[in-house]
Amino acid sequence: MSVPCSGHGEAAPLLQGLWERVRAGREEVLLSPYLPALYAFVTHVLLCAPFLALDALGSVCQRVRSWRITAGSGPPPPLRRWVGCFRRVLYRYLTTVLPATALFHTVRSPAVPELAPSCWQLFVEVFACLLLFDTLFFMWHVCMHRFPWLYRNIHQLHHRHHIPFALAAQDSNSGELLSLLLLALSSAWVLGCHPLSEAFFHLINSWLAVEVHCGYDLPLALHRLLPGLGGARCHQAHHTLLSVNYAPYFTHWDLLFGTFCAPVKRSHPE
Repeated sequence: MSVPCSGHGEAAPLLQGLWERVRAGREEVLLSPYLPALYAFVTHVLLCAPFLALDALGSVCQRVRSWRITAGSGPPPPLRRWVGCFRRVLYRYLTTVLPATALFHTVRSPAVPELAPSCWQLFVEVFACLLLFDTLFFMWHVCMHRFPWLYRNIHQLHHRHHIPFALAAQDSNSGELLSLLLLALSSAWVLGCHPLSEAFFHLINSWLAVEVHCGYDLPLALHRLLPGLGGARCHQAHHTLLSVNYAPYFTHWDLLFGTFCAPVKRSHPE
């Protein structure tokens, strides 16, 4: 009989079975220096797919259009804009992110443990990674806005999307794209996360990045379900005003430093 996960040192049967299936015959893949960049790119593209579908539905469905944050500013981005963005992101991954993260992964020398983390360990490690990454991103993001050279040469490219869409979450200068992935990888490394916890962290991190750039204020968006998250409307305010809402996901750092701008609430049709 399966025993529910409770202790810090015990591997939960559910997670142990999952981890063994992941490990089975794939240790060489798990240790590949190219895995972090490939995982980041593929998860980002796949998580953007639902929002591409929403953009397509928006041309024929009034209810979908009503979820658009900037409903009066025009239609959702056309397919050619998605394709152009995809090509740019792919090019930067192949030319900069993949080789640089491969070198980082080699220096890091990861291992593949036999035991899975407990459910509690996985939760704590993922949450700690999100908090640490949010903090590091906040500091780096503020620097990119406050130092003109950094803004002009690194961050300004991302802000050409005055009204962002999901895939544009990674449509950035190669240096910025690489720096953000390195911040995510370093967060898991510094905290000593289990590889399974790290995989879940990168998955959630990718989803949050996509969601805050998606351009939709969805009824079941995470910021509506979990306290302390800013959501897409907060990040839209950043792309509009530039000097507010620097943190990517949580709101505590912006509230503490006086850079938080609450988005204007609007009602949704029933």
